[in-house]
Amino acid sequence: MQDKIKPVTSTGIKRAIETRDGRALASFYADHAVARIVDRNNPPSRPREIKGRAAIGAFWDDICGRAMTHRVEVTIAEDDQMAFTQACAYPDGAKVLCMSVVRLENGLIADQTIVQAWDE
Repeated sequence: MQDKIKPVTSTGIKRAIETRDGRALASFYADHAVARIVDRNNPPSRPREIKGRAAIGAFWDDICGRAMTHRVEVTIAEDDQMAFTQACAYPDGAKVLCMSVVRLENGLIADQTIVQAWDE
């Protein structure tokens, strides 16, 4: 059964992230969406690119399947753009901070850039 596609809202993305609902997160993306991840292993000159709703959904399933907490701290939305910060913590105390900027098309995420840093 295919997930229902629904327009992204700041409340919806916060709920999906904080409840670790990868399926709900995937439903916010356009078929042709691209997510770029910049971090220590994927520098700005060579970001990790994940293309398409299915691949982005698999990425979120992996993240949401990990034993960790997620908290959306700040969300800013205006017209066809949204940005949010996400604080994550593993059971051992290691922390990850993510900042995400998205561009929307017809209410769905078409383009996303995620910058993340974690304790080492």
